[in-house]
Amino acid sequence: MKRVAIQGIKGSYHYQVANEYFKNKLEIIEFLSFDEVANSIKNSHCDFAVMAIENSIAGSIIPNYALIDDLNLKIVGEYYININHQLMALPGTKIKDLSTVSSHPMALLQCKSFFKSYPKITLIEDKDTAEVAYRIQRDKIKNLGAIASINAAKLYDLEILNRNIQTIKNNETRFVIVSKLYFENNINNKASLKFSLSHKTGSLALVLNILKEYNLNLTKIQSLPIIEIPWKYSFFIDITFDQYDNFNNALDLIKEKSASLKVLGIYKNHRND
Repeated sequence: MKRVAIQGIKGSYHYQVANEYFKNKLEIIEFLSFDEVANSIKNSHCDFAVMAIENSIAGSIIPNYALIDDLNLKIVGEYYININHQLMALPGTKIKDLSTVSSHPMALLQCKSFFKSYPKITLIEDKDTAEVAYRIQRDKIKNLGAIASINAAKLYDLEILNRNIQTIKNNETRFVIVSKLYFENNINNKASLKFSLSHKTGSLALVLNILKEYNLNLTKIQSLPIIEIPWKYSFFIDITFDQYDNFNNALDLIKEKSASLKVLGIYKNHRND
């Protein structure tokens, strides 16, 4: 039985991913912050963790990149789900009755356009989508709405006032599965790397040319500032590959050309499923 850390509670999107990825052979440990989730892996309290890393509408979740890097966690898998946000409240509530809607900041951002038609509703950030739904039901809070999943509405006996209120209907979130170690095997065909470069002109182009030379496909690039050195950045990239030899040879060259290089994980590309 695997102990899997998630951000959120039963009914959250992380809860859904954990069950689908691990096929229910798991014990889910709930936390309300990503810091607690990441530290549960570092301290060996949990075997794996599920962490949202980017969304097709809102973009990258930068603090989670930093957590994975700073705590030396390894990405061992990934999973994508389509996120459909539902506006819910106590049964019998109408939208005109709502004074406040609360949810996770990413959910609020993804539904921003919907609420332009309801200027009297105050949007308040909270730690988790499903936890707000649970609290409404537990405390019978009137005039408060939650943005959460259909499963959360069912679990906590809330009425869905509006369905699929996200701005873009094809709203997909990528989650990564992290652990203390990763294991190489012949089904792995994706890697996450972090590297830093000198200020020399063309240094990033040189790395990108190495990827091209060895038939590695760049699927993601994200820059983050190096806190200790003003105006210097690290690059986080995801690449897919067909042959391990190509990947390893490119890795050796990138190591030569960069100021630093770190392998954050080698795993199976979920897009192949």
